[in-house]
Amino acid sequence: MPIDKVALVILNYNGRNFLEKFLPSVVKYTESAAIYVADSASTDGSVGWVEQNFPAVKTVILPKNYGYAGGYNRALKNISAEYYILLNSDVEVTPHWLTPIVNLLDQNPQIAACQPKLLAHHDKTQFEYAGAAGGYIDWLGYTYCRGRIFYHNETDTGQYDTTVPIFWASGAALAIRSKLFHEMGGFDEDFFAHMEEIDLCWRLHSAGYHVYCCPQSVVYHVGGGTLPPTSPFKTFLNYRNSLAMLYKNLPANRTWLILFLRLILDGISSIRYLPHGQWRDIWAIVRAHFAFYRWILGELPQKRRRIQQKIAQTKGHQTLPISSKSIIWAYFVKGCKTFDSFSRL
Repeated sequence: MPIDKVALVILNYNGRNFLEKFLPSVVKYTESAAIYVADSASTDGSVGWVEQNFPAVKTVILPKNYGYAGGYNRALKNISAEYYILLNSDVEVTPHWLTPIVNLLDQNPQIAACQPKLLAHHDKTQFEYAGAAGGYIDWLGYTYCRGRIFYHNETDTGQYDTTVPIFWASGAALAIRSKLFHEMGGFDEDFFAHMEEIDLCWRLHSAGYHVYCCPQSVVYHVGGGTLPPTSPFKTFLNYRNSLAMLYKNLPANRTWLILFLRLILDGISSIRYLPHGQWRDIWAIVRAHFAFYRWILGELPQKRRRIQQKIAQTKGHQTLPISSKSIIWAYFVKGCKTFDSFSRL
């Protein structure tokens, strides 16, 4: 079977409204790539609409909704290409957006994955929450981006238009070498959704590869298309998966200290929900911690052992690009609201 150079795959679950709005731009502006819609048993007629209006777009039919992680893992087993481009259905692409990404991967085989610059669809001058101009992580496992720290999104004035190594690339528009995706075991399906791309990027770093942002490529992301920001289920997934990611990937001499500190900080963070009576979100954080503890009694230690063995072989922790500064301290105490101001601390 011939292998495509690039396969662009959109995972869809009852997102016909987004497909109708954004798939035309994907088809128009995505040159020299096979385009797939992997459908997670949608009931809104998504597949029929794609097949009727874009017969050149290939469809992969999944028997049920496995979430972002499981859905992509299953869909990509059936797709042969050198590079995978995983694109959310709520992303608008721009002319020639794919060329800089492919060129970057072609020129440096040590770059395992990369992302374009993500701007907000509702205000195309603003960086978008899900990935902005590339993702980073601090020593406590809190994530932030060039262009976005917590819920403060910067205006894009070209300040982050350099192609740079990052810690994690956003799953909203993720380019990755197919060979490495499968060698790393893909996404952790237990995560279901949220944080799985950060966990995968961490494993890529530990195997000796790099992750980059390629801001010469620009896309616009709606965000919250599957789960709105105020969803308690989203809160649960983010807190649980973050703890699991830390447990799996941190070195032994730091794991339990950081998990203990996160237990305290996660409890403090739940206070912000009190003034608005968001008891379901508070309960989601509690449930997330107990779900994580159950995972520790299950298969999570086995996952950690496999990852740590690879780290020992590649000495990945010696070069891991994790900030030694705390983004929590910088944002809430020092008042750093931009990536540049945090970097200058």
